[in-house]
Amino acid sequence: MKRIKQIDIKRALAMAGTFNFLCSCAKACLLPFLTLYFRQLGLTPAMTGIVMGTKHFITLVWSPAASLLSKHYNKRRAVICGSVVFSAAAALLLLLIPHTDMHAWTCNASDPHVGPPQNPSDVLSVNITGPVTSHPKPHVSQSLVTHLPDADRKAPVIANETSPHHHHNHSHTTESPLLYAPQKNESKVLESSSSSLATPVRNKRSELKSEQQTGEKKDESSLGFLGSLKVMDTQHQLFFLILIIMCVWEVASAPLEWNVDDGLYEYLDFADASDRYSSTRVWGVLGAACGVGVTGLLVSRLACLIAAQTSRSVVHFYCYASLAFLVLPLAMSLPLYLNKKRNRTSGLLKALQLVRGSPQAVLCVFTTLLVGVANSAIDNFLLWQMQDRGSSELHMGLSLALALLSQAAFPLMAGRVSRLLGPRRMLAVGAASLGLQCFYYSFLWGAWAALPAQVLSCFSSGALWWAVKLQCEDIATPGAERSVRRVYKSLSIHLGSALGSLAGGFVAQSIGLTWMFRGLAMVLMVWCVCLPLLQWKAPHHRRINYSRLLAADASEASDSESEQERDWLDKAMENDKSNNNSARKVNH
Repeated sequence: MKRIKQIDIKRALAMAGTFNFLCSCAKACLLPFLTLYFRQLGLTPAMTGIVMGTKHFITLVWSPAASLLSKHYNKRRAVICGSVVFSAAAALLLLLIPHTDMHAWTCNASDPHVGPPQNPSDVLSVNITGPVTSHPKPHVSQSLVTHLPDADRKAPVIANETSPHHHHNHSHTTESPLLYAPQKNESKVLESSSSSLATPVRNKRSELKSEQQTGEKKDESSLGFLGSLKVMDTQHQLFFLILIIMCVWEVASAPLEWNVDDGLYEYLDFADASDRYSSTRVWGVLGAACGVGVTGLLVSRLACLIAAQTSRSVVHFYCYASLAFLVLPLAMSLPLYLNKKRNRTSGLLKALQLVRGSPQAVLCVFTTLLVGVANSAIDNFLLWQMQDRGSSELHMGLSLALALLSQAAFPLMAGRVSRLLGPRRMLAVGAASLGLQCFYYSFLWGAWAALPAQVLSCFSSGALWWAVKLQCEDIATPGAERSVRRVYKSLSIHLGSALGSLAGGFVAQSIGLTWMFRGLAMVLMVWCVCLPLLQWKAPHHRRINYSRLLAADASEASDSESEQERDWLDKAMENDKSNNNSARKVNH
């Protein structure tokens, strides 16, 4: 007789919450500060946008594909453990790139919290484009050089360039003892001798140049892409190197989230406790707040303990790798379950059909896509704006931590806000709050100036995703809520972030960070004005989830539950009672 393994629901929920906390904490130690590290390496805003956009595009495509493959071959645990290890190793590859701006981020004895200079690109411009000599080339009289043979023409010039007196007046260069004017009788002898000696020298030089050029062409054609990198400048070589490392990193880390989420959900669903799995997501937000805040504080405090030849940004990478390896034993013991009857591909396709069939859901998709574009620009370039205003990692970390804590606090007030505004108004309020944040970011004036605007994340992120959750429940059929929610998440966080990274990088490079934030604020505000009108004209079709209504317990019902659904159930029961009473009277 086959022994049935007992499922411990509390243990599974505790492990799921711990795993989400540690993974989010590890990501928050590095990812928010990654674009700042790219700026220190010398990347332009457009290059940074291309790198981050490529990262989001890979996640958009590879996450569902890797989840399907791991499920098909029953290799979820191997994929999870491999993703944890190889993502940490790939992130450390970025530290092998030589740092071009050591002194801007090293310790200052007078003030250990001092940040980099106001415009780090000015410091990097000389290092990126190569060594620039400040010594002017000496001026040599052409009338004197023309009387000398080819072998003698370069000797005076080289000697004069290396001379310690080459920076004086140009009159001294023409009076150098190496450059003398021959007499009339000597000039004829020199011209005849130089013409006879210079001819074979020129022929040899032309042969050597032609052989060198043909050799370089053969090398470039044989090496292909690597050969083309040799003719690029230092900045573009650095850009392609970072792009390759980021692609490898994202390929390694993208499968983690979907595989863990599917395995834990199916495990709890097997025990009829899948509705409790959503309670573990708040631990991910709290872990991210803890990671970004503690890392910012740690980097600012350890600035004077790091060697002068090392950038203090390496602390972010080491914290990420350390927490990733700390997660590895937990990943090896996660309770996972493989439900072969559940087809993830058909679920996503059905979710897309449900979203496309509802005009209100389509408006919600456009709103989340626009919010994803704006959020990606904020994530990529807000720290640049703060750095230009004198903020250090301490200010940045605490500001980002406050935003995450505000987002996590919204469920405490979600019931009252949803009854007051409703899901459709909450969607517009969330987008408008994000527009106000962008407008505020364009007027930063000091190190702590960004802190007050982070409180608005309670609505720009918390209220918006709460409205998306209610929208998913309206259009989803029983069992399709997760797939519909995943469609919104993919379109906003990954597709919107990819488009926003690409567009934001080029816009920031062309018009600057200040006007980029103002442009985002204006676009969001215009959409918030148009959204209620479009929602009013669009028909509202609502699906009632009967199984969820009948299974809901009055004692466990949350304040956020829709009052219209309760009224519908009460009316249905009253009508049933009235019909039964009338039938009894007729029978009597």
